[in-house]
Amino acid sequence: MQKKDEMSSTHGKIAPLAYENPQFLNSPDGRVLRIMSEYVEPLARFRREQIQDTVVFFGSARFPNLVDANKALESMTSSAEAVERKRVQAGVEMARYYEDARRMAFLLSTWAAQIPARRRRFVVTTGGGPGIMEAANRGAQEAGSKTIGLNIRLPFEQYPNPYITPSLNFEFHYFFMRKFWFAYLAKALVIFPGGFGTLDELFEILTLAQTQKLAKKILVVIYGREYWNRLINFQAMVDAGAVSPEDLDLFRIVDSPEEGFEFLREGLTQYHLGQERPRHVGEVVPEIAKTNP
Repeated sequence: MQKKDEMSSTHGKIAPLAYENPQFLNSPDGRVLRIMSEYVEPLARFRREQIQDTVVFFGSARFPNLVDANKALESMTSSAEAVERKRVQAGVEMARYYEDARRMAFLLSTWAAQIPARRRRFVVTTGGGPGIMEAANRGAQEAGSKTIGLNIRLPFEQYPNPYITPSLNFEFHYFFMRKFWFAYLAKALVIFPGGFGTLDELFEILTLAQTQKLAKKILVVIYGREYWNRLINFQAMVDAGAVSPEDLDLFRIVDSPEEGFEFLREGLTQYHLGQERPRHVGEVVPEIAKTNP
């Protein structure tokens, strides 16, 4: 009879399971699984956390809060270069948008928490980073609400801000999957002053709404008339025939947290709370992202 150690030597090495094989999962052939993971894993987490829909805040990652902006100005020496001095002074000026985003998110979250619902409604969501994103997550947290951060992995690390609810802190590799989750769950979009990324998200949602690709009414709030009027001439698009006059009704420009909140409360109530249709016996209620039939 063969000895046990002699028998075992006749067997080959056990191969790793495909879903435990990092070489395959991180290869071009595994891309479809990585993409699916960035759809299925967030979906499972949103269901577990009872998230039905969101309000997404966008804006610059570079705007500091007012306290930090003033500290930077006070610590600036007289020998500072003109470019640095201009940057710090701009930080103080733009810090008001941080504080306004924080205030609006607080007002919205306080109201949303009082809505009688089986699941959490109109949860404040951001791209998860610093600046305006941090401000909105911070305001929601200060209201005692859960708040979502959809971060993106970049060559220069963008770390999640500390105000995101830990169980709703996401990290994405693919921009388009991150964009999907911004748009799919959102019932409203709040656009604060920002750069290329902010403009990208604004015009993407406006295009989806203009072309009626959204099976829901999505409210768009553009915050800060002074900033946006210097940046974009929306009326020039109408005058040139590039967009229709009614396309300008796809958004509202506001100048205070209270004005923005009132617009959101009225619109969200009208389109997403005030028109609940009767349900048939046995009809399944969507767990998240309830939209029009």
